[in-house]
Amino acid sequence: MKKLFNEFKDFINQGNAMDLAIGVIIGAAFKGIVDSLVNHIIMPIIGVLTGGVDLSSMVLTIGEATISYGLFLNAIINFLTITLVIFLIVKSLSKLKRKKAEEAEEPAIAEEVLLLREIRDSLKKEEK
Repeated sequence: MKKLFNEFKDFINQGNAMDLAIGVIIGAAFKGIVDSLVNHIIMPIIGVLTGGVDLSSMVLTIGEATISYGLFLNAIINFLTITLVIFLIVKSLSKLKRKKAEEAEEPAIAEEVLLLREIRDSLKKEEK
């Protein structure tokens, strides 16, 4: 039992598990922001564009069953908005990282080039 506990503790202390936990927590908080964006900004605009139709009230009744396809459409718009925002954030961060890496990297001079320069310099000395 102690071995299992130690393995579990090692697993939890790994960077990947902690990063995942932090990502889930931030994602849950981010969902509230995106839900507000979709429900209070995007959906009213879509309502205006569709002539005042409220997607969330769109239902289909078959017998006694009620299918709320408007809520499903809201969920799809919510999902697409979240993925678009995450895509833009990841793209921006990748661009910044790439820019920093390019600035930090000094071009490495190949060994052949160094040898050719030495030969050139030696030839110049011999000519003088």
